[in-house]
Amino acid sequence: MDTLTRIRAFIDVVEAEGFSAAARKTGRSKALLSKYVRELEDELGALLLNRTTRQFSLTEAGHTYYRTAADILKEIDNLADLVRENNADLKGKLRITVPRTFVDAEVGQSLIDFATANPDLTLEIVADDRFVDMIEEGFDLAIRVTKLDDSGLIARKLSDFRIYACAAPSFVLKYGPFIHPQELSRVPFIIDTNSRSHNSVRFMDTDGSTISVAVSGPIEVNSPQATVRAARAGLGVAMVPDFIVRPYIESGELISLFDDFLPRDRGIYAVYPHRRYLPAKVRAFVDYLTAWFRKND
Repeated sequence: MDTLTRIRAFIDVVEAEGFSAAARKTGRSKALLSKYVRELEDELGALLLNRTTRQFSLTEAGHTYYRTAADILKEIDNLADLVRENNADLKGKLRITVPRTFVDAEVGQSLIDFATANPDLTLEIVADDRFVDMIEEGFDLAIRVTKLDDSGLIARKLSDFRIYACAAPSFVLKYGPFIHPQELSRVPFIIDTNSRSHNSVRFMDTDGSTISVAVSGPIEVNSPQATVRAARAGLGVAMVPDFIVRPYIESGELISLFDDFLPRDRGIYAVYPHRRYLPAKVRAFVDYLTAWFRKND
């Protein structure tokens, strides 16, 4: 029995959180998986899993071994994909993490279009507005809508992206006119709690410095769509992504404020771990979305 088979069995058990679940998932018997893991532990001379009739957990050595072994196996699988690569016939599963904001907006259609164009590839979309650790949680790729910080990840910009400060005409008539972002501290503001700084908003001054404005208001919600609805109802000023709010600004239902002070260093990015062998499915996905945004911009 080769070591790779034992390693795969160990990883299957860890990711399924138990021998019984791993057996159902892989189609192998619980006894066989247990045998493979025990042989791996004998080979390493270390206990990887704590086993009881009711509980399952990784030992400290198991945690260390799992992280590295999972990466090694992924590289082996990626290398195999590279050798037999055929982008016209992509197969397997592509697991991506995407902001819920992106999925729910019209730009989320890009994911559906990719899945339609590649029917043999399973696209697992996990919509989550929190900042996900891609490597720790086993994602192949992430879509991030942000100012991109430096990291050990590889990023490709798919499209430019802006945040608009906007309000209903009735609100502007009541509280305006608005000249400088600091004026937001004295008027109702609708807070999107997905923002990293909930109770302050940032603008860029004419000299390039950052303007930070403390805000408060009648609604705090972790949904840009709900934020837009509140702004349209005249409840306050909102900071909203362009791909959600643009139709309302174009129709005149909302008015864009402080355009000269809005940051222009944001983007929509495809982000993926640095790997020696980039899987064909990841490369195909990124290429597709790049072309999709160029066409639909």
